[in-house]
Amino acid sequence: MARQQKNGTGRQSARWILGALLFVQGFGSAATEALADTSFGVVGLLRAAGLPPWTDLVVGTAGAALLGWALTRRGTRRRTHA
Repeated sequence: MARQQKNGTGRQSARWILGALLFVQGFGSAATEALADTSFGVVGLLRAAGLPPWTDLVVGTAGAALLGWALTRRGTRRRTHA
């Protein structure tokens, strides 16, 4: 297993990846549900399990929050290393 650096680059990468994944899954599924009457991915499975349609937007918003967090952490790191 690779050693993680002290500056948290592994965690930062995880925020970017998970944020992008949830963003696409949530808002993408909501868009395809509205346009083509079908859902896909993780949110499609949540819909099949009986969760309400607004769950798509919650998942997409969680992804947007993670992306925003990753973006602010990136800006903070740039300012401290400048």
